[in-house]
Amino acid sequence: MAIVPLSGCSIAAVDYGPVRHAEYVVDPRCTARPGASVDGEALPYFFATSRLPDCRTDTISLLRHRGDKIRYGRFASPREAEVAGKTKLRTPLAFQDSGDWWTALQAETDRRQGRVLLYVHGYRETFETTSKDAAQIARMTGFDGPVIEYSWASQGEVLSYAVDETNMYHDVRNFRDFLKTLAERPWVKEIVVVSHSLGARLVIPAIAYVDRTSSSADSSNISNVILASPDIDRETFERDIEEEVLSARRVANNRRITAYVSLADKALAASRALHGYPRLGSPYCFDPFEAADLKAKGLPVRCYPVSVAGLTVVDTTDVSRSATGHSNFLRSAVACRDFVDVVAGKRTRPDRMATHLAHVFRLLPDPADPKPADEAICNRIPAVEAP
Repeated sequence: MAIVPLSGCSIAAVDYGPVRHAEYVVDPRCTARPGASVDGEALPYFFATSRLPDCRTDTISLLRHRGDKIRYGRFASPREAEVAGKTKLRTPLAFQDSGDWWTALQAETDRRQGRVLLYVHGYRETFETTSKDAAQIARMTGFDGPVIEYSWASQGEVLSYAVDETNMYHDVRNFRDFLKTLAERPWVKEIVVVSHSLGARLVIPAIAYVDRTSSSADSSNISNVILASPDIDRETFERDIEEEVLSARRVANNRRITAYVSLADKALAASRALHGYPRLGSPYCFDPFEAADLKAKGLPVRCYPVSVAGLTVVDTTDVSRSATGHSNFLRSAVACRDFVDVVAGKRTRPDRMATHLAHVFRLLPDPADPKPADEAICNRIPAVEAP
């Protein structure tokens, strides 16, 4: 998510486009045939998407428009390709019949530990950028199970925040139904949910919906929820979380939430200015009196959500990276190491610095390694074995 200009700029609007949407999908490749083979070795990751596909050319792409239904398929890490004289990312993919997709997901899950990782992106993303991030998460964590990307119709444009927010809310029903179906599969023993930015506003209510409506006894397989730079109202999160997603029953069944936050997150500062209230992903002190009290005590002026059983807050302010500081879990070596351990199910890390709040920890630069190789650590590429 990039900074949203708040004045002096017009806000971009999405239009229908010059092509009838039905023409994009008329090619049979947009309607997967039951039993059609998909090369799982070449396309190792899974996706579910509400984006409209474009099957008019040799290379299938997923557009910024809303699709007519949820489509399923497999994909590989995006690659650079020459398109109309420009170098662009292109994601190798193939659609798959929904029944075949669920069967393939079960086979992959059964071969592992019954664990599934589900990644939900945020604002200003394309299918290529989210596929790149999903593949990075799989590679960086070495996750021992299938990785699924859920891609909704984000516009991939700086000035389209309002459109993205609209499309995200439009997709609430699609995503909650998908998550419920995934959670109710008896062969899924644990779901690790990773959301970034605006994706938190899909994930949190969807989990609450599954908890309320699932045919399973306790929805305990949705156990490890990671909110990276969550663009969700902090006070709303505080008000609702203990009653639903982190109720005593859910926490007793091993559910926990880890939120990565940063005061250096300029994207969430812009979102706060736009919405009028602080976001969960930014420890901004909305209450000036609370800020004054912290300053008087000699503490950092950072304000966090209230303590709730099952909630851990990891402050990445001091190890922030990039111009916006909005993706530290994928950009900062210190944050990436922490994220890898959280995905693996670890509850504590020696690198975390305790704060005056028992549920809040800070990540600090390592004095012995003040300039870590962020790119190498966060974009870990498996070693190629010698023949």
